[in-house]
Amino acid sequence: MAKHYNFTQGNIFKQLFIFSGPIILTNLLQISYQFIDSIWVGNLIGEDGLGAVSLAGTVLATVLAFVIGLNNAALTILSQQKGRGSEQGLTRYLNAFIVILTIMSLVLGIFGYLLSEPILRLMGTPESMIGMADSYLKISFLGIVFIFGYNFIGTVFRSVGNSKTPLYFVLIAVICNAILDPLFISIFNWGIEGAAIATVFSQALAFTIGVIYTIRKKLIPLVKPHLPAKAEVANILKLGIPAGLQMSVISAGVMAIMSVVNSFGTSVVAGYGAAKRLDSIIMLPAQALGTSVNSMAGQNIGAGNWKRVHRITLYGFLYTTTVMLFFALLIFIFAEYGIKLFIKEPHAVQFGTEYLKIIAFFYPFLGINFILNGTVRAAGAMTQVLILNLISFWLLRFPLTYLFAEQFGQQGIGYGMGMSFFISSIFAYAYYRYGKWQQKEVIKAR
Repeated sequence: MAKHYNFTQGNIFKQLFIFSGPIILTNLLQISYQFIDSIWVGNLIGEDGLGAVSLAGTVLATVLAFVIGLNNAALTILSQQKGRGSEQGLTRYLNAFIVILTIMSLVLGIFGYLLSEPILRLMGTPESMIGMADSYLKISFLGIVFIFGYNFIGTVFRSVGNSKTPLYFVLIAVICNAILDPLFISIFNWGIEGAAIATVFSQALAFTIGVIYTIRKKLIPLVKPHLPAKAEVANILKLGIPAGLQMSVISAGVMAIMSVVNSFGTSVVAGYGAAKRLDSIIMLPAQALGTSVNSMAGQNIGAGNWKRVHRITLYGFLYTTTVMLFFALLIFIFAEYGIKLFIKEPHAVQFGTEYLKIIAFFYPFLGINFILNGTVRAAGAMTQVLILNLISFWLLRFPLTYLFAEQFGQQGIGYGMGMSFFISSIFAYAYYRYGKWQQKEVIKAR
């Protein structure tokens, strides 16, 4: 059985290193779904297919963002309950989150299925990609419950200090997806629909195995689902709504930027899609460290150990800056080779390579945002993080990307994105240093 860490004591750097490692691997495996889809679709279907998968992934992330945000609220509430040593509170809130997430994922799945094509057209998706992107989206929305089910299991384990067990569940899904993807796309000749079916089936398998294993081994205090108390629902929504809006703001901002990318035509869309696949891998350490800081800081906030909270933040800051600088150097050197894994069309490769080289050394600033927001979120300051994300995406990232693209053409997309990373990190630090996030009280003492 994987170890459950008590983050209120022990060596912080060692815990951060050991705890974040499996999260990095888990996130890597999760994004490998679309990574594998992109390789097969790009090579077997072509430029339009790759662009369609990229656009569908952007829409899917946006529509599902609210429920993902609730997962962030779950990490905060459950980790604080763990830090307080409240087994009863942990059990009650686990049940409440399960009921709420199930209902919301079903609702989002239905609306996403019905509105997928209008959303794609609203984004200005090229006509040649509409059909394939719509098919991929519809199939993905049919499996939304499984997507969020096994993601929530991972969140619960991390809140109690266990980052290894979720890795095994995701590994099962990825192996299944790697086998089924080429089979469905090429052998069965199902095309882009085959890629989507392979992904949904794999996620359903991982979720089912995860639930059965967790119940049999009694790894977390689960009970038979029942209607939660009003106070629990109110507390979850109080944190969950702004947390969900945070993710929606981020994903909507990504969609807005895609509208700028779409204006430059099919080759730039395909090149940008390939670059974002690599970009998502590069950001894994920063994302994992942000999640680790959230969980570690949450336990210590629950225990009232604020000095340790700030030390966790400092170690996370130093760790993510070092790692992201290393990855920035690698991507600057090997950008073109990475892009060619997904697409061979010369203009698409040229744009993707230029974009990555422009933005590479801005990555550490985005990593700093993950760390600082992780600590603030652990205290329950969800509305404040929402405001920081509104500033980051809608006052900085989208306007700067649009203006730089108008001024410098397609190369301006990278310049605008990079500058927004830098400026938003300044805002994040200012709030961490001078804001009143430490005064938040997630769960009132009984």
